[in-house]
Amino acid sequence: MPPKARGKGTQKKKPPPPSADVEAESKHRLAVLEKELLRDQLALQRDQARRAKASEDQLKQRLHGLEAELEGARSEGQAVYTEMSRRQRALQTEMDTRCRQLREEVRGLREQLETCQREAAAARAAAEQALTERDGALAQLRAHVADMEAKYEELLHDSLDRLLAKLRAVKPQWEETAGRLHARHKEQLHQFGLNPLDL
Repeated sequence: MPPKARGKGTQKKKPPPPSADVEAESKHRLAVLEKELLRDQLALQRDQARRAKASEDQLKQRLHGLEAELEGARSEGQAVYTEMSRRQRALQTEMDTRCRQLREEVRGLREQLETCQREAAAARAAAEQALTERDGALAQLRAHVADMEAKYEELLHDSLDRLLAKLRAVKPQWEETAGRLHARHKEQLHQFGLNPLDL
């Protein structure tokens, strides 16, 4: 009889309030969304950094090529000047114009290279900052989850303690009621001439 009564008491245990489950689920979803957002931001910044690095490499190659071309043009000009002195003035003007153009292009490419280097540095700094922010957010989420687990565990223990206290309080009544029923049934069996032990 007492085990059945204990089972009924266990069925009366109230589950955590639905609002707590909803809050926990919403917080979990928010954490997952924040993690995915940080991962996407980090991937985007890494892609930007890769692009900036690729542009930097291309500009360096172009710059080297132009410098080699400039050097070749100077050598060619000198050779032409030596071999064809009568065309010196026209060729010198042409070479000067070409050199100015190349210098301007080299200067522009250097500026672009510096810009790409600044952008790459900014992208690296942004990626590092995103990683730091992600780590901080994850640490906060872990601390929050640990705090929630501790609170739920404390709430569960409190509920179980209260349930056990109630069961202890009503146990004497159950035992007294069971004793009276047992005595009554025993008496009725004796009235019918039956021995309870035989049953």
